[in-house]
Amino acid sequence: MDIKKTMDNLEKNGIKSYFVETKEEVVPLIKTLVNKGESVSNGGSVTLQETGVMDLLNSGYYDFIDRTGLEGEELRQAYIRAFGCDTFFCSSNAVTENGELYNVDGNSNRVACIVYGPRQVIMVVGVNKIVKDINEAVKRVKEKAAPLNTKRLSCKTPCEATGKCISLNKEDPLMCDGCASPQRVCCNYVVSARQRHKDRIKVILVNENLGY
Repeated sequence: MDIKKTMDNLEKNGIKSYFVETKEEVVPLIKTLVNKGESVSNGGSVTLQETGVMDLLNSGYYDFIDRTGLEGEELRQAYIRAFGCDTFFCSSNAVTENGELYNVDGNSNRVACIVYGPRQVIMVVGVNKIVKDINEAVKRVKEKAAPLNTKRLSCKTPCEATGKCISLNKEDPLMCDGCASPQRVCCNYVVSARQRHKDRIKVILVNENLGY
């Protein structure tokens, strides 16, 4: 894991990178990047919980578009509002040393906002998610991120039961290989490489193991 190389390549790809030693430094940094009262929303993320970002979003400091507990049309409208917010918060399933972001979603509101919509995207990422390249990123999701997230979300999938994607039983599993469960969380696969809108995506790397 080469943190400096990762940050340098993120910058080359038009993705602003920040580095903090501890999770306690994340919220103070975010307050310098997002003005009080601006509209914010988030994708589901254990990392945001662990770093106190969710507490900040719920504190009244920002205009928080919160989808917690919503269903049906109310939930859909919250997603649409989030798509146009000032700042969208999330983590990343993996960050490569080549400066790429790899994210896999089921519902896919998170990857939609990463790609386009919010004025800026702030990702909070533990160094445990840094991988060498996209191939390692794909493997990381199949072995770690997806199985743990299915347990967190109580999804009835093979990886929730066994702890790994069934595609790993193949000699050479492909990115999109997986199960046929209706609750599958691996539906849309997004690689963010060189960005046309420089510094719209910001990555805060934390020198701790965080999230899945």
